[in-house]
Amino acid sequence: MQSGYNDSASVDRSSSGNDRRALQRLLDELGRLPGIGPKSAQRIAYYLLESDAERSRRLASAILDVKKQVHFCPICFSYATGSTCDVCADSTRDQTTICVVSEPRDVSAVERTGSHRGLYHVLGGVISPMDKIGPDQLHVKELLARLASGEVQEVILATNTDVEGEATATYLSRIIKPLGVRVTRFAVGMSVGGEVELADELSLGRAIEDRREI
Repeated sequence: MQSGYNDSASVDRSSSGNDRRALQRLLDELGRLPGIGPKSAQRIAYYLLESDAERSRRLASAILDVKKQVHFCPICFSYATGSTCDVCADSTRDQTTICVVSEPRDVSAVERTGSHRGLYHVLGGVISPMDKIGPDQLHVKELLARLASGEVQEVILATNTDVEGEATATYLSRIIKPLGVRVTRFAVGMSVGGEVELADELSLGRAIEDRREI
């Protein structure tokens, strides 16, 4: 009898240990998400634990689906579900203007303003020597290839107004202007150090509409 009791206790302890490891794994994965600290990860984890299984399955399915269906547009490097993104596929967009942004999420921010009806080009980051990111690690060559056709008349540099964003804009301006393409930058409306993604629609819209040549 004693031996059976010990075996049962060992199973219970093993099961409890597995439960803790599963919870810790979830906390660790949530904590790797941007903007999610330990407390936020804990709140989300406990919310999922207390929710019904179907809700967790829907969340897991949505994550897997977006990874399967969404990819980078081969032209502008924004997010796409078809052969190209919706903007590149829209023949009514102004083909003579390209708005250059750092990340795909910045495209959504600019689109919400309704102030830009041209095309986009996503760099995939900014020049940052401290992070060992130079022009070769960004989609700069692809941007220059798009300008080679001569159809584009203006490039709007819509990188963030922090140090790295300004350095990237300066670099791009220096290599694009000799091509005879007009290069413009945000006007007043975007605060110094501001991020495109976080700017309110009114300020970002005014910054685009009143852009200045550089």
